[in-house]
Amino acid sequence: MGFLDTVLGRSKPVKADLDDLFALPSAALTLEAALEFKPTGLGSVCFKAAEGAAFARTQADVQQLLDAFQAGGGPKVEVSKDAFGYTWLLVRHDPADVPGLVTDLHAINSGLQDAGFGPQLLCSLISFAHDDGRRLALVYLYKRGSFYPFVPLGDAQKRDNALEIEVQGALANDMKVEPDLTRWFPVWGAPGL
Repeated sequence: MGFLDTVLGRSKPVKADLDDLFALPSAALTLEAALEFKPTGLGSVCFKAAEGAAFARTQADVQQLLDAFQAGGGPKVEVSKDAFGYTWLLVRHDPADVPGLVTDLHAINSGLQDAGFGPQLLCSLISFAHDDGRRLALVYLYKRGSFYPFVPLGDAQKRDNALEIEVQGALANDMKVEPDLTRWFPVWGAPGL
């Protein structure tokens, strides 16, 4: 970092370490024991594709990568786009096999990163459900190299902030939880949530 970066308060971005995803299986055990949230077997990867003509090429490249991944015995991946133009890749797994789901998400992320899509990767998430119907996602932010909980309240675009803070405390020893609460972005309508 240079002098101007320091004076202007700019910080060097944290380099994402995809191996951080392997903290999710122990976090899943903690969530189930402490708060009774169980894994759903659903996980997603989100990225922002390039605009214009580059967008079509990016989509074709990603589809080619996913086809090769699936042909090699990888999981079936469902591709969708949200209202904001982000592409989501949804993986379904047996809810009891969180390590398998995490391995698949890691493989997809690594494949996208190796294919040159690293700068476009936004987040990955796995979802959990409570017997009372509440849903929860643990979201990994690539640009921050950290996790945060996201708990939507029903169909309204509202969050259960108190539960998010409770989850943060419960998982403090299991994973790198994002300390800056302003970085806990909502992922409304994320596939798998």
